[in-house]
Amino acid sequence: MKIQATFVKLAATCAVVAIMSPAAFAQEACTNYTVKDGDTLGTIAKAAYGSLDYQIIFNANRQILGSNPNGLEPGTELVLPCEDGRLTADAPAPSIELPEASSTGSSSGSSVGAYRPKVKFVSGNDWSPFADESLTGGGIAVRLATTAMHRGGNDREYTVNWVDDWDSHTTALLPSGAFDIGLAWYMPNCEKIGMLSESMAKRCTDYDASLPLYEPVSGFYAKPGSKYATAKAYADFEGARICRLEGYYTFDLEEQGLVEPTITMVRPAKREECFEGMMFGNIDIVAMEVQSAADVIKTLGIEAEVVENPYLSSVMTMAALAHKSNPFGREYLAMINRGLTEMRDTGEWYDVISGTLQEVNERSASN
Repeated sequence: MKIQATFVKLAATCAVVAIMSPAAFAQEACTNYTVKDGDTLGTIAKAAYGSLDYQIIFNANRQILGSNPNGLEPGTELVLPCEDGRLTADAPAPSIELPEASSTGSSSGSSVGAYRPKVKFVSGNDWSPFADESLTGGGIAVRLATTAMHRGGNDREYTVNWVDDWDSHTTALLPSGAFDIGLAWYMPNCEKIGMLSESMAKRCTDYDASLPLYEPVSGFYAKPGSKYATAKAYADFEGARICRLEGYYTFDLEEQGLVEPTITMVRPAKREECFEGMMFGNIDIVAMEVQSAADVIKTLGIEAEVVENPYLSSVMTMAALAHKSNPFGREYLAMINRGLTEMRDTGEWYDVISGTLQEVNERSASN
């Protein structure tokens, strides 16, 4: 069943439930919810899950919300997934088992004939839930890309290698041909290449990218009452001290003209330092993915001292990259694209993501 048809069926089923049960009008996991005036994905997630992380709602309603998580219209019906990632209470729990191929990608079904080298993937650790070899399948991005090698008519062997110096992936390992495909990288809007810094522009000029593996939301966080907490235009961030982790992407800010000296960039090594700096008055805005931000805010116990700007955010495109000098790069990306397309059509894409997020949440709760 196509995933679009699945969501149509879900919406119809949940609409009936809403008529029969007043609880369906509340923000509760495992139900349908009708958006009211003043709602944001953050407030809905807080009511339904007790967390500021609304990525799970965005994932489940991607075709309804499009690329604007801030564009909620009153009357819109949203599916609020169960806390374990299921779309409805009677759906089977998402699987977090490895894909059919092993981590080395061996496949007994490979055809005999022309030599077909294993596709060499490279990723790095410490970027949960997207890439971390301690997670089942290596995390969301790695697991989606490797599973795609055995979907959509593909049957290709692969290896997954872990190099924790992320910068080396794009400056040396992929350009030299040591590896074929890099996982997982955010891609800028290449139509705005003239606004990008040299390092960000190279993602457009030097690399080819797959279809989106995943599309995280990146938000802006400020203290309640700050003029930045309710800014409605990026121009209103002028003069702000914005925190973005060292080594992380900056193209989303560059595309909006948020570069020095218009703003002051603060680049610490750890996520916690961004919010701690805000608490001490040294930072005005923290720019961070909503999943990461919600985790840090909860860990620091500052839920009442931080708010997400409800008007401004970015939907990031996380992709697999191949250097343009790689003679097989586009062929491998085409394989990934075919596999991803099938996975989205069958619902396996959502199953991989929700299963991984549930695994991460269970680990966090046990710590």
